[in-house]
Order: sequence, then structure tokens, then C-alpha cells
Amino acid sequence: MHYHFLIHKPYGYLSQFINNGPKKGKKKLLGELYDFPEGTMAIGRLDEPSEGLLLLTTDGMMSEAVRGKKVDKEYYAQIDGLISDTALEQLKKGVEIGFNGKRYTTKKCLVKRIADPLFPERSQKIRDAKHGPTEWISITLNEGKFRQVRKMTAAVGYPTLRLVRVRIGKYSLTDLKPGLVTSLKEISV
Repeated sequence: MHYHFLIHKPYGYLSQFINNGPKKGKKKLLGELYDFPEGTMAIGRLDEPSEGLLLLTTDGMMSEAVRGKKVDKEYYAQIDGLISDTALEQLKKGVEIGFNGKRYTTKKCLVKRIADPLFPERSQKIRDAKHGPTEWISITLNEGKFRQVRKMTAAVGYPTLRLVRVRIGKYSLTDLKPGLVTSLKEISV
């Protein structure tokens, strides 16, 4: 029998259960949030400063199947500045970013301005308004390179200040608060 979960990964946590890195013991891990069964793994990851929806499972074949399908993932990014129409179009068409020491052009994706989603305050403040305006955009893509959304917004001149994944396939963050977990009977994206 396998177990499946949705979790709202809070800011400052690694998307893993064991830390073998150089700062071992100083990083927050998902296992601190819930008593997951042995063998639980994240399907995809969010980097430490990113927040939002993660799918977890004890079924390695399910994990591989979900990652193998080009599943849409939607992110809300708070960016530094008010994005231009030109930059929005560049993001939609694909931009060149660095990945594994090489240049890579991202695939076409959906990008749009959105109203402030009014997420709960995070543990580390973003910055004060005196440093200039910020804006929220939604980016939906079905690939997932390392820090891709952050690299994309920086490539068009609007660094990401806060990043929250709100949807993976048919699963969405909805009202799941940071650090909370929901158990699923199965995963089907």
C-alpha cells in the first residue's frame, strides 16, 4: 500500500527528508512538518526560499510517471518592479537562461499579471515598499529546470522576490495553509 500527500511547503524548508549537505542539521526538512511514512519522497521540488504546493508519495513509480508527463505547474511570482508588456511577451515566447553550465531557451508558457493573492506573511519579510513597486504575475509551464521561474523573470529584468507554486496538474493550493498536509487516496494528474 502506498501513501500520497499534498503539502504547502513553507518558506525556508528543503523539499527533502534527509540533508547530506555541508550545513547538515541547520536546514529545515519536510519531515519536521508531519509524521510521513518511511520512503516518502517529493514529486519534483521547490528550492528553499520558494513556497507552495508539493505532491509527496511513497510510490517511486508514481513519482516517475508524474514527472515524465509534461504536467502543468502554475506559479505566482512577486517581481521587483511593474512588468512591461514587452517583458510579458518575452516570457510567454521563451527566454534564454543558464542550466547545468549551458544556455537553454525555455518553452512557450502562459504568463499574465494578477492581483495580489494575499498570501499569509512569510517568516522573512520581502522588502519595504520604499524600495519601489512590486507586481504579481502568474506563470504556467510544464517543464521544471532548476530555479527556472526565478531565472526567467531575472532574464527579462524583473527579479522574483517571492515565489509560490499554486497548482500541479489538477491539484491546487486552495486554502491549504503553510506547513499543512492533506492525505490523498491516489495521485492522478
